[in-house]
Amino acid sequence: MPAYHSSFNEEPDVRQVGNMSILPIRTRIRGPAPIADPSQPDIIDETLDLFRANSLFRNFEIKGPADRTLIVLILFVSDCLAKIGSQRAPPSQIEAAKLLNTLAVDTFPIPGDANFALNAHYAPPGSRADADYLRQYLIQVRQELAARLIEKLYADGTGKPSKWWMSFQKRRFMNRSLGS
Repeated sequence: MPAYHSSFNEEPDVRQVGNMSILPIRTRIRGPAPIADPSQPDIIDETLDLFRANSLFRNFEIKGPADRTLIVLILFVSDCLAKIGSQRAPPSQIEAAKLLNTLAVDTFPIPGDANFALNAHYAPPGSRADADYLRQYLIQVRQELAARLIEKLYADGTGKPSKWWMSFQKRRFMNRSLGS
């Protein structure tokens, strides 16, 4: 059974930095990301929908630039779940939101950096300006992804993270971690 790929791989006129797609998102967080149509799912919705199924795979054939963006976001979700799961007691929704927002904006490697886990599959940005743009885009997307993940984790109203989502905290998509 093959892994699930991004439906945005065939999108026309999408900017790329290195060989990663800069896809539009629905967000209120300031940043360089293009604004998506509010009535359509974006890459963040797709990441959350495909995370649990794709996290079961050790191999993932990259079929386009949007898949590279999807991989980085799936690995970030894994890091988020690990961060929440590493707390002594399950954090409240507000505490978890603070934890994940801090994780989203913390310094992290991008393609081309020596400590980026997937450099073999990613082209580095062509210039310093492109690298800065990619970093700002990823910060914005990570913040939005963290906010939407919190909504899913705490959707049941019990004040504790969903056991169904937290059961994936030790799973490693492609046996990798971003090391965030």
